[in-house]
Amino acid sequence: MPGPLEIIVILVVVLLLFGAKRLPEIGRALGEGIREFKRSIKGLEDDGQQEKKKPEA
Repeated sequence: MPGPLEIIVILVVVLLLFGAKRLPEIGRALGEGIREFKRSIKGLEDDGQQEKKKPEA
């Protein structure tokens, strides 16, 4: 896990690479990607729970 100084360095590098105007776009896209990933993982877990609950015939 990166420490506070490492996070600051990463943020400065990102700021220099993309500029201040693109940071909100990048953050938004990253947040949406993380949300979609969590939804898909939750969906897989829910599917697994439903399969376990089905009675065998």
